[in-house]
Amino acid sequence: MSISDFGLQDIKKELQHLSSIQTAELILRLARYKKENKELLAYLLFEASNEQAFIEKVKAEVGFMYSQLPVQSYYAAKYLRKTLRLIGKYTKFIGSKQAEIDLLLNFCSNYIEYTDRKTSYKPMRLILLRQFIKIQALTGKLHEDLQFDYNESYNSLLNEAEKKFPWFYKNEHTL
Repeated sequence: MSISDFGLQDIKKELQHLSSIQTAELILRLARYKKENKELLAYLLFEASNEQAFIEKVKAEVGFMYSQLPVQSYYAAKYLRKTLRLIGKYTKFIGSKQAEIDLLLNFCSNYIEYTDRKTSYKPMRLILLRQFIKIQALTGKLHEDLQFDYNESYNSLLNEAEKKFPWFYKNEHTL
């Protein structure tokens, strides 16, 4: 016996036929099984109305995580990947490219501020480089006016990174 896969459109049509009580029961049952479902539901119910305040909370949480950054490069890289997974989850909740760029710029700024400038551990360096590449790609998808605003902060981050890290070359990442 196999379970049939239903598409999103099928589920949407079926949900329209249910009463609000039945829909609420289904949502609560769904939230019970996965932590991420529960977090998404909590975001949609309590935080989605004030997106900017939520972004500031995430930035504060990321800043706190950076203050707890381990000294050894191997563990620091693992911790930074954990931080990036958290940012990825929250940007998925928000669903906005602008919010994702804001959070990634904040991540890079904290990286420049808190990490050791002499680190030669390649995974640590690649974490920063990948985020700059990701910001470039996301910025290219925005409206021209927004691109200009983000390019200024992005370029200032590139300058800071080049000043602090001897292994970083700004010209490879300029927009």
